[in-house]
Amino acid sequence: MKIVQISPGSGDNFYCENCLRDAALVKATRKLGHDVLMVPLYLPLQADKTEQVSNAPIFFGGVNVFLQQKLALFRKTPRWVDKLFDSRRLLEWAGRKAGMTRAKDLAETTISMLEGEHGHQVKELDRLVNWLLETEHGPDVVCLSNILLGGLARRIKERLRVPVVCLLQDEDGFLDGLTSPHAEQAWEIVRRRASDVDGFIAVSTYFARTMQERLAVDSSRMHVVHMGIDFDAYTPASSAPTIPTIGFLSRMCFERGLDTLIDAFILLKKNDGLKNAKLRISGGRSQADAPFIDSLRRKLTKAGALDDVEFLGAFDGAAKLDFLRSLSVLSVPEKGPVAYGLYVLEALATSVPVVAPGIGCFPETIEMTGGGLLYEPNTAEKLAEMLAPLLLDAAEARKLGAAGREGMSKTFRVEHAAARIIQVCERIAQQPK
Repeated sequence: MKIVQISPGSGDNFYCENCLRDAALVKATRKLGHDVLMVPLYLPLQADKTEQVSNAPIFFGGVNVFLQQKLALFRKTPRWVDKLFDSRRLLEWAGRKAGMTRAKDLAETTISMLEGEHGHQVKELDRLVNWLLETEHGPDVVCLSNILLGGLARRIKERLRVPVVCLLQDEDGFLDGLTSPHAEQAWEIVRRRASDVDGFIAVSTYFARTMQERLAVDSSRMHVVHMGIDFDAYTPASSAPTIPTIGFLSRMCFERGLDTLIDAFILLKKNDGLKNAKLRISGGRSQADAPFIDSLRRKLTKAGALDDVEFLGAFDGAAKLDFLRSLSVLSVPEKGPVAYGLYVLEALATSVPVVAPGIGCFPETIEMTGGGLLYEPNTAEKLAEMLAPLLLDAAEARKLGAAGREGMSKTFRVEHAAARIIQVCERIAQQPK
């Protein structure tokens, strides 16, 4: 097949599951012999930092999107002016400032993007569609990274005359987080724009059910493909770490539950057998996360535990693998249900067991792999209770992690996911127009 994959970039400041998922899928799909044109939006793709995966210029450059939202003048400027604001250096700078935009501005821009041809960024939409026509790539299908890009679908279908498929992963948390009344307005537009999409591919059964209800779409248009990783790129450590070590791999922010893990770690340090336990935190941050992280450092200092906690800078490539191999157990105690949990898959692939709250996709993933423990309620006290046995018994932790790696090898390989997505896209492309 010929596929156009449109994926928003987040820069390279924090662990972005959508970016990493899309890049892995594109590479796996190409290995299967399919022609994939990967088009980045907003900011540079995280994956392009270590390996060039995208093969198109950046569209909807983040600075231009902002200017066109705020000032009518920039909705009519010629391309040579817009091009100045699409420079990679400027976009990388803007990426480091991500999170500094007011919630109201973010909500209004989201709504404008969802409005597509009726939004303030229609000039960018037409440039993207014109470029796709001029490349003569002639796609069989266009795949959107998430439903927040649903505003692109109608114009793409009208001009390219091909079906549009949309991946689904954790959009509900973002939309629910917009300030009222913007959240309600955004959901209304998303449900309307869902009719422009020919098929949806959710990353878990949990999320397929959630979004089928919230988007009000027929079950025949909702498909489930459990996303995988490049399993062979992950190798376990030869032995357990000499010091019991907990890991956290995600953006260092409140929503990912880092404060819950910090509180649990402080509780664990009161156990005589865990006086020497360590906590390693990776996954990056935006500038907006700095006050939150500073508050955690103060809490750790007050508890006398700061020296046993590492806030790591690097979180990709070899640094991420070294980080995972240094752990006894990994935990990201999400505040709310999530659709995917890439960090769970990466930990299990390196034989590191996981402890996760019993919400969202986690029960599904743990049941399919057998490599972790679930807990409820999602409190620091309960988390500490579940972590302690794995930290005190290295052999048991290794056994659980090994079971998780074996389960991963059977159920969460990216090449299997890519093949299943191709099957879905082929069926949709063959449907009568």
